[in-house]
Amino acid sequence: MTSSALGRDFRLLWSAAVSSRFGDALRTPALALLAATVTRDPRIIAAVTVVGQLPPLLFGLLGGVYADRWDRRRTMAVVDGVRAAVVAALAVVVALNRVSVLVLLVAAFLLATLGTLFDSASFALLPALVPPDALPRANGRLQAGSAVAGGFLGAPAAGVLFAVAPALPFALDAVTFAAAALLVLALSPPLAITPGTARRRGSVWSEIVEGLRWLRAHRTLWRVTLLTAASNLAISGIMAVLVLYALDVLRVPPAGYGLFTAAAIVGGVAGALGAGRLAARLGTVPALRAVLAVETVALTGFALARHLVSGGIALAVFAAGTVVWNSLWASYGQRQVPSELLGRVGAAQRMVGLLTAPLGAALAGLAAAAYGTAPVAGAAAATFALVTGAAWRTLRPTAPVVMSRAG
Repeated sequence: MTSSALGRDFRLLWSAAVSSRFGDALRTPALALLAATVTRDPRIIAAVTVVGQLPPLLFGLLGGVYADRWDRRRTMAVVDGVRAAVVAALAVVVALNRVSVLVLLVAAFLLATLGTLFDSASFALLPALVPPDALPRANGRLQAGSAVAGGFLGAPAAGVLFAVAPALPFALDAVTFAAAALLVLALSPPLAITPGTARRRGSVWSEIVEGLRWLRAHRTLWRVTLLTAASNLAISGIMAVLVLYALDVLRVPPAGYGLFTAAAIVGGVAGALGAGRLAARLGTVPALRAVLAVETVALTGFALARHLVSGGIALAVFAAGTVVWNSLWASYGQRQVPSELLGRVGAAQRMVGLLTAPLGAALAGLAAAAYGTAPVAGAAAATFALVTGAAWRTLRPTAPVVMSRAG
C-alpha cells in the first residue's frame, strides 16, 4: 500500500504508523478484557474507555502548541519511546498479577494524552515529507495501512493472545511502539532554520488562540471543520447502536457480527486507496462535496436495509466515504496552513470535529432505549442529508490555486 513515488521518508513514516496502529489494535481490546477480569461493574469498565477518550478534548490544543514548538520528528520518537515504556510497565504489572482499576485508568489516560502530542506532530510533519499534490494519496495510504493493521490483523489477534497470556498483547504493543520510534528517528532531519526566520514565541495560551483564530479566519477550512463535526454527530450515533441494529434489525447472527463489521474495514481500505485519484480528478473541495452525497445515499440505504447483505454493502460504501473524507480533509488543511501553524490548526480541527461525538452517542443511546435502533439509523441518514445540503451550498475553493494543486 506504500508507493515508491512518495519517497523513502514517507515509507518510514507509513511503517511507523502501521506498526503503532497494529499495537493499538492489540492493546485496546486487551485493555477491555483486562478490565473485565478486575471488575464486573459496567460503570468502571466504561470509565476505562472514557478516560482514554478525554485527553484529545482536554489536551489536544496543548499538543498542537508543542508540535509547533519542538522538532516534530524527535517529538514523535520520544512520545513513542515513552509509550513503549508505559505499556511495557503495564505488561509487567499484568504478568505479576498486580492489576488494579487505578492502574488501568492511569495507563489509559497516559497513553491517550501522549497520543494527542504524537498526532499533532505527525499531522504537521507529513507536508514536509511529500509534495503538496501527493498529500491526498499519502493520507489515503496511511489510513489504508492503519485499517489493515488494526482491523484485519491486530483486532482479531488480540483476543487470541490475551487467552494465551494476558500480558502478551501489552508486551507486543510495547515492541511496536519501540519499533515506530526507531523508524521515525530514521527520517531525514528537518532543514535547519536560517538566522532571522525563527519567530518569537508567546505564551501557550496566546499560541492556542493564534491557531484557533487562523482556522476561524479561513472560510473554507472552517466550514469543512464544522461539517465534519456535524457528520460526526451522526457517525457516533450510528456506531453507538451498531451492534444492536445489526442483531435486531438486520438479523446478523451473533457469530457473524465480526464478519459483518469487516465490511466496514474493507470499504475503508478501498476508500483510502482511492482518495488520491478522486481528488486528482475532481479537485479536493468538489470531491468533499461528492463524498458527502455518496455517504448520504449509503446511510439511507443502510437505514432502509432489512437484510445483512444489503446492510453490509451499504455500511462498506459509507465507511469508504468516511475514510475518503478524512483523507481529503486532512490533505486540504495541510496544504492551506503555514508550516509553523500546522500543529495548532490541525489540533483545533480535530478537537472541533470530535466535540459532537459524545453527544451523538448519548442521544443515540437515549433514542434507541425509547424507540428502538431503527429510528436512530433514519435520524443519522437525515442528519447526513442536511450536512450534504449545507456543503453543496457553502463549500467553495478559496482560490484557483487550491484547485490546481489538488492531488
